[in-house]
Amino acid sequence: MSELTVKFNQDDYKIATKETLYNGFFKIDRFAIQHKLFAGGNSELFTRELFERGEAAAVLLYDPKKDVVVLTEQFRIGAAQSPEKSSPWLLEVVAGIVEEGEQPEDVARREAQEEVDGIIQDLIPISSYWSSPGGTSEKIHLYCALLDSSGMGGVHGLEHEQEDILVRIVPFEQAYNGIASGEINNAATIIALQWLKIHQRSILTADEPSGE
Repeated sequence: MSELTVKFNQDDYKIATKETLYNGFFKIDRFAIQHKLFAGGNSELFTRELFERGEAAAVLLYDPKKDVVVLTEQFRIGAAQSPEKSSPWLLEVVAGIVEEGEQPEDVARREAQEEVDGIIQDLIPISSYWSSPGGTSEKIHLYCALLDSSGMGGVHGLEHEQEDILVRIVPFEQAYNGIASGEINNAATIIALQWLKIHQRSILTADEPSGE
């Protein structure tokens, strides 16, 4: 057994009740739960509220020939509640919600076209992770994709979804250094840029034309 294998699984908890507290653009449910304990036996019945966010796909768009990344700048209500009063306009990777019946890869391609007018082919999987599993069901499927950023820029987004998205073409090293400076301050973008920093050399090598 690997040292990374968790002790319990889906058979080791039970949901006694589930109650929907709010059902709008998103949903909030309250659960009464009981699960096994590491010391043996079972926990008492307890309640947890869960923000039902579902799955999302996010993709870092990278132009290896120009060594730039394509980011979006847009307003985020969560960031507007910052006690530091920092700007609620964030620099992010392209992302979108995975609707019922969709595959994350298809969502990544669709959102790249809708948000930045980018056409991508191959997707490189980075990770699938729970964004904040103590309180939300959101799971992010994160990718990197190579593209030609020529001619990209301007304002995009779907009007009926109240999207107002500014496309930003940023030198990769500047974007990566933005993690330390705090200018890049959201999880998916930080993870993707760190991944690219680790794998950039192999990506650039693979993108070079082979000599005859």
